[in-house]
Amino acid sequence: MTNTPDDPTAALPGRPPIVDRDTWQAARDELLIREKAHTREGDAIAAARRRLPMVEFDGTTEIVGPDGPIPFIDLFQGREELLVYKHMWHDGAPHQGQCEGCTTMAWHLRDAVYLNARGVSFAILTTGRWDEVAPFVEFMGYTQPWYSVRDVPEPVGGAMGYITSYLREGDRTFLTYATNARGNEPATGSFGLLDMTPYGRGEAWQDNPEGWPKGNHPCWYWRTDVNGNGDWGPSSRPAPQWTRPGATPETTLGRQGDH
Repeated sequence: MTNTPDDPTAALPGRPPIVDRDTWQAARDELLIREKAHTREGDAIAAARRRLPMVEFDGTTEIVGPDGPIPFIDLFQGREELLVYKHMWHDGAPHQGQCEGCTTMAWHLRDAVYLNARGVSFAILTTGRWDEVAPFVEFMGYTQPWYSVRDVPEPVGGAMGYITSYLREGDRTFLTYATNARGNEPATGSFGLLDMTPYGRGEAWQDNPEGWPKGNHPCWYWRTDVNGNGDWGPSSRPAPQWTRPGATPETTLGRQGDH
């Protein structure tokens, strides 16, 4: 006997109900009303963001890159707008011991061609010493410009883990916006895509249907073992590192203190 949508034996344990396409479409259309309201509210917040006051700072502040010290204003590359991601750093740690959350962000920001097309430059800043940062950048295969802002005060340096936006007017530079934590999610496309899947991100905080697979602790996918299993042990690495040539399980994360 073939199960039909009206046959209760067709139901899958711990899953939403099985329905015909018209019933599914009606439920989808109802959710779409909320999704459109969410989009419009996001547009309104973005409009308010563009109207935030600005903080002027010294654009000649020096940071360190592959060619030595340069003034911060050079990061604009002649453009008027600049976005940076501020990457946390563990001094003295090997590649596998560096911040897995920041690796998630940096890996998603490997190409700024569409930002550049809109007149926006992009760079990654970190508090690591350049002699440690340079081999990490090479190992990861990053093509975006990286710079050390060690001992540089805000708004150029300061707290890491932020996406920060700047504006240039001639020789004057301004801080316009900064966000961190889940405020960074628009730059991490995988999160939005996972939110569209049946199981979502698989995090413990999710509101799931009754009987849905249980989530793991927050950010379980940041760091895995060699087999791809979520793992925070000494033989784990930030997930993208397993794609890099020569990446092998290690015996220690080599961290010296917390973030």
